[in-house]
Amino acid sequence: MDRNATHPMGARLRARRPLLRVLVIVAAVGISGCRKQEAATQPASAIPVVVGKVTQKAMPVQLTAIGNVEAYSTIAIRAQVAGELLDVHFTEGDFVHKGQLLFNIDPRPYQTALSQAQATLARDKAVAANSRAQAQRYLTLSSEGIAAASDADTYMSAADAAEATVAADEAAVKTAQLNLEYCTINSPIDGRTGAIMVKPGNLVKVADVPIVGINQVNPIFVNFTVPQQYLPDIRRYMAAEALRVEAITPNNTGTPEQGTLTFVDNSVDATTGTIHLRATFANARNNLWPGLYVNTLMTLSQQLSATVIPAQAITAGQQGPFVYVVKTDGTVAPRQIVSSRTVEGEAVIDKGLQPGEIVVTDGQVRLVPGVKVEVKND
Repeated sequence: MDRNATHPMGARLRARRPLLRVLVIVAAVGISGCRKQEAATQPASAIPVVVGKVTQKAMPVQLTAIGNVEAYSTIAIRAQVAGELLDVHFTEGDFVHKGQLLFNIDPRPYQTALSQAQATLARDKAVAANSRAQAQRYLTLSSEGIAAASDADTYMSAADAAEATVAADEAAVKTAQLNLEYCTINSPIDGRTGAIMVKPGNLVKVADVPIVGINQVNPIFVNFTVPQQYLPDIRRYMAAEALRVEAITPNNTGTPEQGTLTFVDNSVDATTGTIHLRATFANARNNLWPGLYVNTLMTLSQQLSATVIPAQAITAGQQGPFVYVVKTDGTVAPRQIVSSRTVEGEAVIDKGLQPGEIVVTDGQVRLVPGVKVEVKND
């Protein structure tokens, strides 16, 4: 049996329990309300941000594209006479100059052929001289009536034939001399050599596989394409002055290679809607290599009074790009913008901002419209 059930004091305690619960709840609500009121009265802390100023200055109008490097000239060295390849006078990959000795083909068969042609020429010259002398004698005798005119004509024809044989022999001598010269192969251009495809000791044939390839890399070409809508601007600016093109090689932290636009194709590619362009670079530092892919930057003109902000101030949103503008009361407000291009970390703003306004460049992820900010620029 529960003693509290019959004890008078237990009955009073049971009667007071609901009242105590109510008092506890009221006290808790009062404390919570006080805390909320205290929090509401405390000022919110400002969010630290980095800001930049909207400026106005001259900015280049540029086009960017992916380009491919092409050798200015490519020469495939082939043998012009058959024979054994004797010597190689360079190392694979060397830079060679125009006229530099590259290969020797065994010249002995061609020296022999030249000597034979020269001997034949000397013999036929002697025969021709004798035939011409006889023809002159019979011509004299015929004019004096001693010899028949037909005999004079016969000797004249023989002398002409002998001189024609001499002319053929002289041509044979020149051919033999030329074949002997072909046994020595010199570089026709300044350029970089590739792999040697025929090693010394092997036989080479006339106009067979290339012995080696040479690429002229100073100067050098860079080919790239741009959308067809830029063609009128390119033609207009190109007519006024040479258009400057920069080539930026992968992982290159130095200054870009400088060149000029030298070729605009005569038709637009119907499948892609692009126009093929070519720029020429001096390539003095040999940074550009045939086949290399580079980033090209072509400057068309200068926009004198462009509205510019740091590119990192732009944030992508559902309605398009926007920036947070810092108002005079220290709060921020988002604003939609239209940016046409970015040049070296600066964005050109076509619509949405005015020079002199302040925009947030770092710390945008913590911002909401109307929040107060604290500038923490270095």
